[in-house]
Amino acid sequence: MALKTGKLPKSVRFCLMTLLLVLVYLIIAVPFKVMSVIPGFTDIRPVMFLKPVYGIFFGIPGCIAFAVGNLIGDVMSDSLRWSSIAGFAANFLGPFAFYLFCVKLSKTSFSLRTVKEILKQLAVIIISSVTEAVVIAPAVKLLYPDVDFLLLAFTIFLNGTVFPLLLGIPLMILMQEELGFKPLTQKK
Repeated sequence: MALKTGKLPKSVRFCLMTLLLVLVYLIIAVPFKVMSVIPGFTDIRPVMFLKPVYGIFFGIPGCIAFAVGNLIGDVMSDSLRWSSIAGFAANFLGPFAFYLFCVKLSKTSFSLRTVKEILKQLAVIIISSVTEAVVIAPAVKLLYPDVDFLLLAFTIFLNGTVFPLLLGIPLMILMQEELGFKPLTQKK
């Protein structure tokens, strides 16, 4: 019956949005897979700027797309390892931190109009990055003891902090202020 009214069922829209977000992720991520820090385990990841965007503006489909995109990137770059399970979990939890803090727990609608709101985003960026490093680095060290734990954890933290701060926040300001884009999960 939903198709008769011209609207797609919610589950179909969810899947199509997730697939589109995975495609965007891969278009941005794959070209940078050659910039390895620890080959097969971590690299320079500008795609991390999408982490807050996916979590805040797209909610759960964005979180799933971020994790699936990372997993597909591992497959495409011949970096798929047992530790990719931890990578999948961490790359879901990264955007989920933004979804949780900025959409579900915040008492106000999402905005980046004041210094206080930007500092709140910085705090979520740091929490998200620490979470990713705490999930991935120990799993890699446990499964692959020869990997430099500190370099891995530091690289994960830097990727998860620098790119969202320098590229993600400006993109979200542009999306919200200039393009009028509102989070799909925006409080009414």
